[in-house]
Parts: sequence; structure tokens; C-alpha cells
Amino acid sequence: MKAYRDLREEYPSVRQRSEIPEVAIEVSLQPWKAFQPDGVILFSDIVTPLPGIGIEMDVAEGKGPVIENPIRTQKQVDNLHSLQPEESLPFIKTILQALRSEVGNKSTVLGFVGAPWTLAAYAVEGKGSKTYSIIKNMAFSEPAILHQLLAKLSDSIATYVRYQIDCGAQVIQMFDSWAGQLSPQDYETFALPYQRRVFEQVKQTHPDTPLILRVSGSAGLLERMSQSGADIVNVDWTVDMADARRRLG
Repeated sequence: MKAYRDLREEYPSVRQRSEIPEVAIEVSLQPWKAFQPDGVILFSDIVTPLPGIGIEMDVAEGKGPVIENPIRTQKQVDNLHSLQPEESLPFIKTILQALRSEVGNKSTVLGFVGAPWTLAAYAVEGKGSKTYSIIKNMAFSEPAILHQLLAKLSDSIATYVRYQIDCGAQVIQMFDSWAGQLSPQDYETFALPYQRRVFEQVKQTHPDTPLILRVSGSAGLLERMSQSGADIVNVDWTVDMADARRRLG
């Protein structure tokens, strides 16, 4: 949208557009005001909570997340701490409360988080990748370290999801952007258990909030995605919707 491109000229950084409340609110509402869709999604980035657990990052325009000190060692994992969203992400409350106020009952406000495997992929690689060879190497050479990282990320993401719901999100969508890079067997080892860990924690306190799971390139993983505890499975261009219905029930 031209309105968004104009705003991007004024606020060139993704972090500016997603962490300055008035800017993020405007970006979130631009398509809603133009087209009145039935959902309004929080404009954010999946890596937004990482600094709050001790992983400093930036988001480079056109390149995506960049992490100067990738997580590669046991000591680095040990140094990560739990997320305190009220302290590290106060702008999220301002944005979500404003969206709920603006949208009222006309549309649904969706929250937005990254999944443990995908956040771990960025944290370990230090940036996006075509092959994700560094984290895959860690998965097979030092799986204990990776599982500890995934567990810590899961618990902080669960905290973040609950925070978004408490701040006004009516549905939460979790993006596992890079889980499609895993074989089905590796998905069952490194992605699925931690998706489930997040969703189970959220269901304990917010059982009525629908949870959506999206995996990019999910055609080979659909049946496994349904085991995550998500209420809704998002299909992408690799999946025919009628086939997805047959496969998922």
C-alpha cells in the first residue's frame, strides 16, 4: 500500500515501525481502514521479544533479523533469562489496547509470535539462511544445548502469548517460518514438542483463545502440525485447501 510505503520512508527501520506505538498502530490499521477485513494483526516481528531474554538483535531492511553474537555455546544458553514483557515490551500493550479500542467488535485483533524452532534458527545462525546448516549441525552434534535453548525460548514465548492476550489480542498466530526446512522426523524432534509446550502453557491460563499455527512450506508436515495443540492450522501455497481438509479432518 502506498500509505505504508510512505510511512516506511519516514521510519526506515522495522524496529521503529513495530516498536513505536503510534507507528505500529497506524501500520496495523492501514489495511483495515482501506478494506475492512475481518482480522487486524499486530504489526510486529517474530524476533521482537529476543532482547528481553538476553539476545540482542536488529532487523535489517531487506535482509531480516541480524544477531551480532549468535547463540552457539552452553554458557550463552545458560545466560539467557525469562521474558518479563511488562519491562521489555511495554509498547505491545499500548498497541494492542489501541487496536481493540479502534476495531471494537467489527473485526478480530490477532496477536503475533514466532515459534521456538524459528527463533532458535535466527539466534544460532545470526541471520536468515538458505540452508540453516549451523543450527542443523548443532542439532546433530550438540543436541542437548539446542534442546535447552528451545525449552527456554518456548517458556518465554508462552509468557509473551499470554501477555498479548491479556493486552487485548483475541486470537494468536504463531509463525514457524523455518520449520519447513526440517524433515518430518526432525520436525517431530526439534519443532513439534516445543510448539506443543507453548500451546499447552497458554491453554492452562487462556483456554478460550484460539491459537493458529503457520509453517512455511508445510505440505509434508500437515498431519504433524495438527498434533501441536493449535486450534487452527494455516495452510500455504504448497497445500491445496481441499487436500488439507481431507488430511486433517
